[in-house]
Amino acid sequence: MIRLYHNPRCSKSREALQLLQDAGAEVEVIEYLKQVPSIEELEQLLSLLGMVPRELMRQREEEYEALYLDDIALEHAQLLAALHNNPCLIERPIAIKGERAVIGRPPEKVLTLL
Repeated sequence: MIRLYHNPRCSKSREALQLLQDAGAEVEVIEYLKQVPSIEELEQLLSLLGMVPRELMRQREEEYEALYLDDIALEHAQLLAALHNNPCLIERPIAIKGERAVIGRPPEKVLTLL
């Protein structure tokens, strides 16, 4: 089973989902804009990805600038809260299988979990 944090409006996310389905993978789709990950889930995602919060952020989103998230003085917990409160900032798609996770950029990266 592969869990996919998915935004159906994103072409890369749709492509990643299609690649997994075409490969016969069983996929649990999580529309993270509707089912917002908790702080704990975000921490787990970051741990699996080997990232810090800012690396998971879509830095070209309007909210990133509006919330001054480029401020280097912001702490880990503040950045996590920003991701939780503004899930549009979460890079996508994210695919997880067991203890492995990848960001599907390019979408073909999700196939490494098969």
